[in-house]
Amino acid sequence: MQAMSLQRVRTAAGVGFVLILFVVVGPVRGAVDFENEVRPILETTCVSCHCEANAEGDLRLDSLAGALAEGENGPCLVPGKAAKSSLYARTLLPADNEERMPPEGPALSSEQTEILRKWIDEGARWPEGVVLKARPRKVSAPPSPDNLELVRRIHAKIVARAKEEAGEMANYSSKVPETGAKYHMVAVPGGKFTMGSPEDEPGRQPNEGPQTSVEVEPFWLGQYEVTWDEYEPFMITRVDRYKNGARKDFDPKVHSDIDAVTSPTPPYVEMSFGMGQRGYPAISMTQHGANKYCEWLSAQTGHFYRLPTEAEWEYACRAGTTTAYSFGDDPAGLGAYAWYYENSEDKYQKVGTKKPNPWGLYDMHGNVAEWTADQYVADYFSQLAQPAVNPFVRPSSLYPRCVRGGGWESDPEPLRSAARRGSEPSWQQQDPQLPKSVWYLTDAPWLGFRLARPKKIPSAEEMYFYWNSSTDKL
Repeated sequence: MQAMSLQRVRTAAGVGFVLILFVVVGPVRGAVDFENEVRPILETTCVSCHCEANAEGDLRLDSLAGALAEGENGPCLVPGKAAKSSLYARTLLPADNEERMPPEGPALSSEQTEILRKWIDEGARWPEGVVLKARPRKVSAPPSPDNLELVRRIHAKIVARAKEEAGEMANYSSKVPETGAKYHMVAVPGGKFTMGSPEDEPGRQPNEGPQTSVEVEPFWLGQYEVTWDEYEPFMITRVDRYKNGARKDFDPKVHSDIDAVTSPTPPYVEMSFGMGQRGYPAISMTQHGANKYCEWLSAQTGHFYRLPTEAEWEYACRAGTTTAYSFGDDPAGLGAYAWYYENSEDKYQKVGTKKPNPWGLYDMHGNVAEWTADQYVADYFSQLAQPAVNPFVRPSSLYPRCVRGGGWESDPEPLRSAARRGSEPSWQQQDPQLPKSVWYLTDAPWLGFRLARPKKIPSAEEMYFYWNSSTDKL
């Protein structure tokens, strides 16, 4: 880098000045040090969302070329002009502004923003060939009353009610106490079944076997998929919330345990996508959204609700049958039992309008696919302990999670009792939030869920895991 200096010199003619041009090797004294000052900021706050593998907003900040390119929000880095560089300008926005960077957790310190400003105004020197890699960042989440202590109080309520209701299991109908929305639960007897599909079943995938004997304990399962009548009052609350769903005004002296359960922030679009609401299945929620609905309902009713495990779901879907579908092997019979590609008219339909399976459960094939509680693993059957009793693949990462049943846009094969698939990040591709919402899957309008309620009540710690296992903070 070149620099100039005026040097005062004495000559025979007197005192004068000489302009000296010289070359500086290494950083300018007092200049921002990219390696030790700038790089840590970018790698801990920017690169995880803006890199080759995950270029949110068509923007990359892992290389100089990527930083100089324009993303969806204009120029990110304009050397010499910090005020015109969104990399710097967006760090100055208030915490409640959706455009603020970083988008969650604490804002950059004044010292960090000053480092970025000075670095950019100095020309944004970036050593040639340096590619940045994301570093973990400690993010302190906003305060939330939805914690283990809350779950312990809900657990105590559930245990107390179970003692009052001791007796034989039976089907029952009830209403969501807060809203009056009706829901119906079917008593599923415990038992053994052969899980998975035989190798000669048409449409069989490698992840469906080898077939294995599995035992499940008694539980209740929703007779229908959860509808908008049930889910929307949980989703739309007109309460000012943090991104994690906690009320900003929560006061334990005023609000109840029901209010303490985190709920979705407002959606950016109408989430039924015009397909219908009264009596139609709720869709496009993340597994976290479904889990939190289960906690919210449990806090109101004193019954423990969660998502069914994969094994419970297939056991209930088969309802004692061993054929590809609960009505037989011939997909020609699907029209009487399922809404799918051939008859759905490109949209979901009202729940319970087709025939039920032998145990009285509706829409186990088609209409909307359904979340289960398990992590999706392709070699599920090889991981089962023997004997396999109440198997559950405990989640350890956000993706993939297991989905069952096929939906209104599916061909016959994914509607089979043994068909399985894993969730994908692409189901949030059009979500405008950075980072992506923990509540909505804008690209999965064919996905919903149904309630499960095990007869055996687990510990408060296990309840907490079921209700909180599906965020990206695992």
